[in-house]
Amino acid sequence: MSSKPTVTIEPAPPGAATYDRGTIALHWLTAALVLILWLIGTFLEDLLPKGTLRTGIWSAHFDAGFVVAALIVGLLLWRRTRGRSLPVADPGPLHQLAKATYGALYGLLFAVVGLGIANAFVRGVPLVGSIALPQLGDAAWRRPLTQWHGLAANILMVLALFHAAAALVHHYLWHDTILRRMLPVKP
Repeated sequence: MSSKPTVTIEPAPPGAATYDRGTIALHWLTAALVLILWLIGTFLEDLLPKGTLRTGIWSAHFDAGFVVAALIVGLLLWRRTRGRSLPVADPGPLHQLAKATYGALYGLLFAVVGLGIANAFVRGVPLVGSIALPQLGDAAWRRPLTQWHGLAANILMVLALFHAAAALVHHYLWHDTILRRMLPVKP
């Protein structure tokens, strides 16, 4: 009987620079919600027929979008006030690429959330329970807002995949602590 090899990523060693628990929690919660929202937005129409279940999932999608908006603001405020900044080992071109990627990720997050919120108001969507947003603006904006929201979300996911791949390259090829310092498990 053969055993499958396991892949483990150990936490950063004691004393190594790591992000604080708040930054790590907000990072992973935002990443998980964004992935779930993207999956819903990308595949729900094809998976479920029109009806109360699909309507309920769309309402949850909009609710979670507002939660992501709050998480993004919370993460930025946390990083500015209480979060731990880590020293830069090499301020060269790869660091500049990383900074540009972070800037693009945040910019795209704001664009996706902003377009989603605009879309929610143009549609007057139901939210939690019996609460519904007022329908504001011209209904003709529904289709373009939906398309822009979807395009921005797809670009965000491509960039997030690049971000994740870069973390894996750091870990498996360069054997540094870049990935381990953002892991939620501490030694």
